[in-house]
Amino acid sequence: MEIYDVTVPLREAMATYAGEEPGPVLDFHSLMSEGESANVSALSLGSHTGTHVDSPHHFLNNGVTVEQMPVEYMVGPCYVMEYGGEGHISASDLEAAAIPGATRRLLVKTNNGRFWDDDAFHPEFIGLDDDAGPWLVERGIVLVGIDYLSIERFHSPTHAVHKALLETGAVIVEGLDLRRIAPGEYFLVCAPLPVVGADGAPARVLLFDEQPR
Repeated sequence: MEIYDVTVPLREAMATYAGEEPGPVLDFHSLMSEGESANVSALSLGSHTGTHVDSPHHFLNNGVTVEQMPVEYMVGPCYVMEYGGEGHISASDLEAAAIPGATRRLLVKTNNGRFWDDDAFHPEFIGLDDDAGPWLVERGIVLVGIDYLSIERFHSPTHAVHKALLETGAVIVEGLDLRRIAPGEYFLVCAPLPVVGADGAPARVLLFDEQPR
């Protein structure tokens, strides 16, 4: 069995959404090199930095926060689809992808992965089009992930995709690195930090592959 870590490592100066999200800062309060008995640091970062989940509270005031999100949505079989187009992903693109009917967790691989090679933010990333959100909801998708820092187009005026998914309680996973992942079926473990009251949180995301490829 192959295990793939599709989490983007957290590091200072990494790309954040539009450069507006506070990036990771690791501040050492105690260093053995300075005579202390242990190395001790404090980590600070925005709740939507790197690989992370969005909770309903991100776009729905008084919505469910991260620690209340259903763990069963974040652990289980998933399907990775690959989209080779250049425009945003529409409902018809999802239909054409022949996603298995039993799919409840969907990860979308695009050419966004190349953006992880540098620390600049790329607003031209590919996201889901407005009609893709309802399409996913109608098919009972409980988790959807993508390989850059937002599930939908840069500075969407309506946040239609976020709202369509989050209103059903679905989990949105953003900031995945799927470059090594072939399309197909996997077992997903998405483990966000259960930060009480948070609208989002960093997550470690693993894919388990039992299929010969």
